[in-house]
Amino acid sequence: MVPTDLAAIQLSDSECDEFLDRVDTGVLSLSTPRDEPPHSVPVSFGYNAAETVFYFRIADLPPAEKGELEGRAVSFVTYARDEDADGYVSVVAQGTLESTTRSDIATEALAGFEGVTIPFVDIFGQPPADVSFSFYRLVPETLTGRKEVKTEL
Repeated sequence: MVPTDLAAIQLSDSECDEFLDRVDTGVLSLSTPRDEPPHSVPVSFGYNAAETVFYFRIADLPPAEKGELEGRAVSFVTYARDEDADGYVSVVAQGTLESTTRSDIATEALAGFEGVTIPFVDIFGQPPADVSFSFYRLVPETLTGRKEVKTEL
């Protein structure tokens, strides 16, 4: 096994912010009881770099599908081939989901929503306009990013 130069593969905070501004989909993995695998779902997201906050629009499916989301421990992963990094980049955020709505959102969180676009991704078998959604935010407890570094094979 070849030793890895972690500094060469880790993204700086500004590189993470720049990458997160260019991507808008990822996989949200929700915690489950110890004997079950995590519940992972593809999601679209918005990111506010000034506040280091992710915003998600999550379809309101029956609770049996994914359970209660408020206060749930999650991992969120996004990755893509990135021309700026000349290779693949991934970012992993871990923390707890917080429910957020426009009617009861705190003023500072509402300000965080400004300028954040969460794209609609049509994966529900019906028009997204016919699906009800709830908004959640994730203020990561940990946020790490890695980039591909070309090595000799």
